[in-house]
Amino acid sequence: MRPLRDMIADQSGATAIEYGLIAAIMSVALISGFGALSGSVQGVFETVTTTITAAWS
Repeated sequence: MRPLRDMIADQSGATAIEYGLIAAIMSVALISGFGALSGSVQGVFETVTTTITAAWS
């Protein structure tokens, strides 16, 4: 019975789960931020390409 009580009282697993949840939340935030940034960067490059093409014409 004592090993069961010791296992229930052990908090190290809870800490690992908390770190896992934090890592998952950060991953979602980074992926969504990257998606927004990549569209913005693509727009800048399209503008530069259009401007250079018009200058050479």
